[in-house]
Amino acid sequence: MPGNYDSVMAVLPIRIFGDPVLRERGRPVTDFGPDLAALVDDMVETMYAASGAGLAAPQVGVLQRLFVYDVGEGPEVVCNPELSDFAGTWTYEEGCLSLPGVYVEIERPREVTCRFQDVDGNSREVRAEDLLGRVFQHETDHCDGVWFIDRADKEHRREALREFRQRFGDGTTQWLPDPSDGKRVRADVTL
Repeated sequence: MPGNYDSVMAVLPIRIFGDPVLRERGRPVTDFGPDLAALVDDMVETMYAASGAGLAAPQVGVLQRLFVYDVGEGPEVVCNPELSDFAGTWTYEEGCLSLPGVYVEIERPREVTCRFQDVDGNSREVRAEDLLGRVFQHETDHCDGVWFIDRADKEHRREALREFRQRFGDGTTQWLPDPSDGKRVRADVTL
């Protein structure tokens, strides 16, 4: 686990489309202490309980530029992401834990460089491609208040929202993943 403390982890409610916090830009992470470590551990537990490959802090109602991810090599944390050096293109069917059950083909750069800080505040840089590059882009978008469907063409965006409204037309603004199923991330899971 990325955190550095001994405590019980919690599964957090995930905010879904329509919650205004998901359209706001997160604030930079400035405190790299035990509270951040606890939040990170709760976010990792929540991501796993929801069978996700990534989860950004705004998705659990925390307006900070922070996300966790696992693309099959164990959980990692990214604070204050900055993306650059985009290359190539790749169309891939994306989903989102904040738009559950909705998938849309999205074209994004295949490669990207992510500069960020880890949970301890150390500066890092990763050149990523394919799924990891997509996770960096998708989760950084959440930190900026941008939805993956914003990157879809008008027709696909309209269809995605129609599907979502059929599932959650009752005004639901969050859902709580079930950690008891023991699922862990796979390469084909929802971002």
